[in-house]
Amino acid sequence: MSASKNPASPNPVRAPHQPLKAYYSSEDERAGFLREIFDSTAADYDRVERTLALGSGPWYRRRALERAGLQKGMQVVDVGFGTGLVAAQAIHIIGSPDLLTGVDPSPAMMGASPLAAKVKLVEGKAESIPLPDASADFISMGYALRHISDLSAAFREFHRVLKPGGRLCVLEITKPESRIGSAILKAYMRGWVPLAARLSGSGTHTPRIWRYYWDSIEACASPQSILDTLNAAGLSDANRYVELGIFSEFRARKPV
Repeated sequence: MSASKNPASPNPVRAPHQPLKAYYSSEDERAGFLREIFDSTAADYDRVERTLALGSGPWYRRRALERAGLQKGMQVVDVGFGTGLVAAQAIHIIGSPDLLTGVDPSPAMMGASPLAAKVKLVEGKAESIPLPDASADFISMGYALRHISDLSAAFREFHRVLKPGGRLCVLEITKPESRIGSAILKAYMRGWVPLAARLSGSGTHTPRIWRYYWDSIEACASPQSILDTLNAAGLSDANRYVELGIFSEFRARKPV
């Protein structure tokens, strides 16, 4: 495990990676591709995710949120809510589903969540969050950074929605620094997880989403440039904590 902080020289980025030609041919097609693939895999997503996380998902997410400063009674906005995997752990910490609002562009993913009837859910994107200024004590986003079209716009929105002193935690899988580690993770995510999804009877699109996951991880902007973009958006104390060389927690706060 390790932690790193951002130096003073900003180098913000917009798109987290260039268009991936195997899935969509231009940035304009990205939103439609993501909407289709997430809507079509919503029913299988949690089952396959448990395979990807090797059973560590709930425990790790809760610890990551606690490390980022989430506490009981905080008002939370979970961006990229999906099926509520991060939100479920946040609720354990804050104490009530009434304190959490989920935001996601995929109604099918949100509708497949066990939390759908318990929390407020809003259809929307990270780049344009349909919530008031200074309305959240804490913003979480789990494994959705690679699907955003404009990181600079999203991080500015996080700054807007957070209350002064509010905290941010962005969870993401990042490519290992070593060639061997990267090759192992690629074989697992592009080979084993899609095969396991197919053998388990998952839908047609489910193996494809996990291959796309690796390809977007491999092409994603560097952790340092993500930290730079957080700082450029007006957030402070941007830092990165890493578990097992691949699970990155990007953390920051809104100045008081």
